[in-house]
Amino acid sequence: MNGPPDDPTLVVEQSSAKTQFRRELGFLNATSINMSNMIGIGIFITVPPIIATLGGPQSLLSWLVGAGLAVCDGLVVSELGAALPGSGGSYVFLRDAYGREHLGKLMAWLFVWQFLFSGPLEIASASIGMVQYVSYVWKVLLVHKWLTKLMAAGISALVMIALYRKIHDVARLMMILWIATLVTTGWIIITGLCRMNLALALDFPPHAFVLNLAFLAGLGNGTVLVIYNYLGYNQVCYLGGEVRNPARTIPYAVILSILAVSAIDFIVSLSFVSVVPWKEMVKEGSAAHNAVASVFMARVYGQWAAVAITILILITSFACIFALMLGYSRIPYAAALDGAFFRWFGVLHPKAEFPHRSLALVGVLAIAASFFELAQIITALVLARLLIQFVGQIVGLFLWRRHHSDIERPFKMWFYPVPAVLALVGWLYVFCSPLAEPGGWRFILYSFATVVAGLSVYLLLARRQRQWPFQEEPACLGGGS
Repeated sequence: MNGPPDDPTLVVEQSSAKTQFRRELGFLNATSINMSNMIGIGIFITVPPIIATLGGPQSLLSWLVGAGLAVCDGLVVSELGAALPGSGGSYVFLRDAYGREHLGKLMAWLFVWQFLFSGPLEIASASIGMVQYVSYVWKVLLVHKWLTKLMAAGISALVMIALYRKIHDVARLMMILWIATLVTTGWIIITGLCRMNLALALDFPPHAFVLNLAFLAGLGNGTVLVIYNYLGYNQVCYLGGEVRNPARTIPYAVILSILAVSAIDFIVSLSFVSVVPWKEMVKEGSAAHNAVASVFMARVYGQWAAVAITILILITSFACIFALMLGYSRIPYAAALDGAFFRWFGVLHPKAEFPHRSLALVGVLAIAASFFELAQIITALVLARLLIQFVGQIVGLFLWRRHHSDIERPFKMWFYPVPAVLALVGWLYVFCSPLAEPGGWRFILYSFATVVAGLSVYLLLARRQRQWPFQEEPACLGGGS
């Protein structure tokens, strides 16, 4: 934090060639970035643990709860993204909704702070999941765990290097990876629909739908994992400064990607449990638990199909990591321009015009995060960002509408405020769900600890630099009050 620029209206629209993005991302680019991020590796590694949350295929209800929550929150993101299309996404939303010179400074800082504890974890989770599928064809990884960690870290490093280029070239590569993602999921869906065994898919255990506290807790924990799969519908917002016609492109890309991925993920999950028994899936360490898609294809077509789908999933996973690191590399950059992060990160590459220093920071943190366990990473990253980003954005939207009613909103939430209220209740439900699981309190403590630590650091720096809430108020002139 080196203090805000003299004119805060120049934060996003910088005139300097070193800080000005070009708007080159169209609707298809925006949608491909969102969907590649959302599908990625998630659906291929989370179905077994989702099934385990309620001990049976009734756990698939979590997909419906998660989809509803994502749609409601997507409408929040769409309205804010269309009105405030600057690079940094949620950082810009929180800063402007809460007031740039007041509470918005703190909220923006906390977002960047929690991002450092969650964004790289999300990238690392995709890298680790990718290695799990590599282990299906290269069994030595199952024996040497250290090699698994090193490979996951190497994948993050490779993506960082691949992103070291102009956004135009990145968008072209992203489209190719998106097509590979659609081919992968399409093959699984068609296979599942043709070979679906509903008797196996609906093999519910006794008392599967007894509505009690245990059921609600399991459903909530399943939704935590489902939300991990939906993370990314706001990815285009982080690239808001590079989107053409953002008032239209951002809302439609957000909503379309949520609806499309919701349908894809649910059908893929149902396909898996209709071929691979769910009791086999929930056994940790088994092939069906680590690489369910590969086992699924092997049961239907044979080993050649298992190897082929594994290769396609690796390409899809790479697309996910690529999209994640692309979007997240813009967050420290936007914060640095605004004086809410180290200024050194607020510059673009002199020739390729991308935030190369910010990209390096995110990449290095993702490499370090690759040495943690996958299950811990997923829960920790979802809860770490929930309070500030998701809940904070919803409250921010209410404040934005109340205090900026005169500002044009290119996209207005449908049926306001119902979706925003439902999203708020849903996020709080998801946040509290881990309390019902052994050791779940540690993840909630992790979330609160990141907020408290971020608040402490902010207050320390703000006091030293005379920023809000410690800035000196200008003296009143003319005796007015």
